[in-house]
Amino acid sequence: MADTTTIRVSRAARDSLNELAAKRGETLTDTVSRAVRLLQQEAMGVDLAVALREDETAWLDADAG
Repeated sequence: MADTTTIRVSRAARDSLNELAAKRGETLTDTVSRAVRLLQQEAMGVDLAVALREDETAWLDADAG
């Protein structure tokens, strides 16, 4: 078995996670891991949505030839 630990969550959060896992037919660990990955991807999307700096725009607009 992989290394594990315990985290404290509300009963409501635990119940919601268990319900999601059951609906998806996966383990609670897999459901939590997927949720974490989706939150990480969301954060990356927010970072990527920031307007480019002037030097970045100039670099992208530079003539490659």
